[in-house]
Amino acid sequence: MSSGEDDETFGRRHAPMSAFEGDAAREWIRGVLAKKGVHTFADLPLRDRNSSLAPNESYRLVVMATDVTRGELIRLPWDYERYGLDPDKQLVCDAVRASISIPFFFRPVTIPYRGRPSTIVDGGVLSNFPIDAFDRTDAAPPRWPTFGVTLVPDLPAGNADLFPVLGLLKHGPVEFVESLVTTMIVGHDQTQLAKPWIAARAMEVATKGVGIVDFEITPAGQNELYESGRKAARQFLKTWSWDAYRKRFRVSPAALAPAAA
Repeated sequence: MSSGEDDETFGRRHAPMSAFEGDAAREWIRGVLAKKGVHTFADLPLRDRNSSLAPNESYRLVVMATDVTRGELIRLPWDYERYGLDPDKQLVCDAVRASISIPFFFRPVTIPYRGRPSTIVDGGVLSNFPIDAFDRTDAAPPRWPTFGVTLVPDLPAGNADLFPVLGLLKHGPVEFVESLVTTMIVGHDQTQLAKPWIAARAMEVATKGVGIVDFEITPAGQNELYESGRKAARQFLKTWSWDAYRKRFRVSPAALAPAAA
């Protein structure tokens, strides 16, 4: 993974078959961030005295990715130091590019690790709904609620909605690959969303048949998705209660302590 202006080695080692290189996406992200004055993670410090985050996690952005060489979920920039890299010198666009490396669709990227490159793919392979990244890590009560938005269909019927490109070739190994990739990205999170304390703060948005790799969605389709999201948010917030959520799922340690004899 590049840590400066040299982009030649970014994501080009040990790259298995993929439909798209992903370079255009990375450069677009890089340009958008540059307009906001954001280049490396040094531009995104989190200055919050009451935060429960450790110093190496005090950033305004954390990006999920999967290291398939080491077989684990990584959080960037939190885990850069494990690869011997200075988080503040890593390009934000590189981390975002790594997080969109859907297997077989976008070319994986690499991070050098002890002389052996680690292959990095989409964080959704292991966790596509990492809402717990926003939760406090100490015993203090949360200061505000955190909401999640789900944009994916239920398995197994939703496969074609996720990948319309593969939906055109519903035969043999192609159909199997589609089901495999869909399960990797969505399956774990259906289990996650089944947990009451997760479901209670997640709003579901109907995607109306638009896949996550539908790069040619029309303006009308975009507007339809926007309206679908707004409708879901309104319905969710009508019944949401911060006090009720904290009472049910965020009981303080003091409340659980046994009464004095």
